[in-house]
Order: sequence, then C-alpha cells, then structure tokens
Amino acid sequence: MTGLNERIPVPAADLEAGVARRIIDPPVGIRARNWGPADWNASEGQHRHMTLTALAFRSPGDEPVVLITADATWWRRVADEAGVRSAVLAATGLPPERLIISLSHTHAGPVLCAADAHLEGGELIPGYLEHFASQASDAAREALGALAPARLEWAVGRCSLAGNRELTLDGRALVAFAPEESADDTVLVGRLTREGSALATIVNYACHPTTLSWQNRLVSPDYVGAMRDLVEESTGAPVAFLQGASGELAPREQYTGDLAVADRHGASLGHAVLAALAALPDPGTSLQLTGVVESGAPLGMWQPTPVAADTVIGVANAAVELDLVDLPSLEELADQWADIDARSREERLLRARNLREGYIDGPTVQHPVWVWRLGGAVLVAHPGEAYSHLQTALRSRFPRHAVVVANLSNGPGFVYLPSDDAYERGAYQAWQTPLAPGSLARLEAHAADLISSLV
Repeated sequence: MTGLNERIPVPAADLEAGVARRIIDPPVGIRARNWGPADWNASEGQHRHMTLTALAFRSPGDEPVVLITADATWWRRVADEAGVRSAVLAATGLPPERLIISLSHTHAGPVLCAADAHLEGGELIPGYLEHFASQASDAAREALGALAPARLEWAVGRCSLAGNRELTLDGRALVAFAPEESADDTVLVGRLTREGSALATIVNYACHPTTLSWQNRLVSPDYVGAMRDLVEESTGAPVAFLQGASGELAPREQYTGDLAVADRHGASLGHAVLAALAALPDPGTSLQLTGVVESGAPLGMWQPTPVAADTVIGVANAAVELDLVDLPSLEELADQWADIDARSREERLLRARNLREGYIDGPTVQHPVWVWRLGGAVLVAHPGEAYSHLQTALRSRFPRHAVVVANLSNGPGFVYLPSDDAYERGAYQAWQTPLAPGSLARLEAHAADLISSLV
C-alpha cells in the first residue's frame, strides 16, 4: 500500500432487475421413486413447498436475460427438458442463449420423465411437466415486466455441510462421506437490492440434496427448503438457489427419512448465507481507506463509501465436444447387475435406457455451456454434474470476479463429469457416466475460454 484511496472491491453490477416467485408443489400421488431400495413409488404428501424463482436482468440498451431456479430432481430424457425450456422461450421471445433453467437436484422430488407415465404415479407426470412449464413461463414474464434499476453485489461465505462422498471401504468405492477427503465449503451469495431494500438473494452452494432417501415418502426440497425459509424470513426477499459443482459432494449425514435432519442441514447453510450477507457493507458502498487517526496507535480508517458498479451484461453459449466410453448394451448391464436386488437393478437399467434416448447418437457428444457476465460476476451453467474441481479451478483462474457455477442447468447432458482419479478408483460417478476420462478438464478449459471472451 502506497497511499490512501485503497479500496476493498466487492464484485457488483448496476443493472435493471426483476424477480418473480411461484409455488410448484406436485399433486400427492405423483411418482417420486428416485432410489433403488425404495419399496414404494408414489408420494404420500409434502414436506416443504417446492418453489420456482425467476430473475430477469438487463443492461441499458440491451436484451434481457432470465435465470430460473427450481426445486426439482433431474431431467431423465432430453425431450422433457427441451419441452419445458421451449415453452419458456416461446412465452418470452428470448433467444436460447439468454435463458437458463437450473434445478436444485433434490432427490425427494417428483420424477421428471413423461416416459414413466405407465408406471405407478407416472400418470401425473405429463400434467406436472405442463404445470412446471406454465409456471416457469408466467414467472419469467412477470420478472421481465418488473425490470427496474437494482444493484447486485456478491459475498463469499463458508459452510461445512458438504463432505466428500468418495469413500473406499475394503477396496470398494462407496458413495458415502469420506472423512479424510477435503470438500469445497464455499458459499457464494448474491445480494440483489433496489434503493437499499432487499429484492432477492442468490445462493450458490455445491452439495447433493440427498439427505432424504428411500425411507422418506414425502416430496421435499431437502435442505434447500429450510435454508430458503430461514433466509427469506430474515431478508424479506425470495431466494434463488443454484446447485454448484457437487458431483462428489453431499451432506455428511444423509440417506435418512428423518425430515428434521434435512431441516437441520438447511439451517446450517441458511446461517452461513446470513453471515455472508451481514459481512457486506451497505448496498452501493465499498470499504475505502480514508485516512489515519492518531491514537495510542496510528489507526487506519476503513469506511463504507459510495462506489460505481459495472453495468455490463455479456452472454456466450457454445458446446464442447466430449468423448464417450465404450458403452455396454442394456443386456450386458443387466448381466453385470444380476446379483443386486431386483428393485435397484430395475432403477439402474431404467436410468441407462433414458440416458441413451436422444443424448447419445455417435462416438462423441456436444455438451452445451452457458456463460453470462453480470457486471463483476460470471455465471457458468451446464446440464451435467461436474465435480467441484470445475468451480475451484475457474475461481482460481478469475479471482477478480464472483464465479458462480451451476450444475443441472438447461440440457441435454444430464451426466457426471468426474475427476480422472474417480475413474481409476471405480467410483459410481465414473461407471455411471458415458463420458470418457478427461471430460472434466475439457469442460474447464472450454468454460475458461468463454469467460475470457466476456471479461
């Protein structure tokens, strides 16, 4: 430091913004069997509300962008995701690169697969998908209609909820908390305000919502619900949750039917979000070294001072080509899994069959990536389940920006992108995915190129 006027930067943007919220609770009795050991198929009730939040942003003289976050499981077939996203694009008139629909990935939500309509509870799925598309379209239009000047500012918090879930036991790779392995604990929090009042909170955290599992028969947003309720009660504004790069991250305590555990997890994350928000200076200000006061010691005075923010929105959307492994046939998979229980084998085969419908049509696949610049922040969204290396590496490459990474966004490509060592140890994520080793590194390099083109 060579003089005064030093400032602690806060990644920020002065933009037009609009927010809208919808409740998207499914009907009781909808198919919600997302776990192999489950001995039931249809939901029997509701834990907490499933919500959908739309955020619209626009810089002066430019087209808007719309980000939609929703409590939902995952897309099982390309056509279902394409149908919902196409409906929102038609309702808003947005070009495809300016719409992102991101799912929270709760494993206690309804099945999003119209092809399961013939199964118990599946008859309600097509109607729910139509409802989802309608609510998303309405919320997007409302958010666009509410565009007005606002400020978006970012803070970093920490939460120990997520643990590494790559445990090796007696030489076998399990999906379970591995105490000796590290986990990214970053919580990236966006504060959206208008004239100093809270408009919305964006929460980006990487942790599989797998607290609730086959013992639970209620539809639930998992830990995201309690987090959202806590933060919204404190701020008075909606929360939009973006699932981070959580391919190998999950709660330490999970696979339970105890709703109180999911709520406790949500409280842990919610308090971390509120702590990050409380550490921010007043909206529109940044801490600046304004002078020295002589006391028993010379005291440097850091004080909140008004600061202008970036007004730029940039958009980039391009796919990266990824190699496939040599995929076994469904018959070969059935033979491989002949010794596990019938329900779990059926669930695995159903997922493998769905994956092959519309996604795999050659020796490689085109994996789409969306990158948005929102002033001092960058949002990287893609449809896969990348390991946390994606977000830690991109944040290291672009330290001056708030880098938000969102798995399970748009489509197609609802597959894991594991680290290369996950393939070596035979991790579930590595034998589940059709993508070859090296895909995560290729995605990282591609995303970095897109970010560089915008910043």
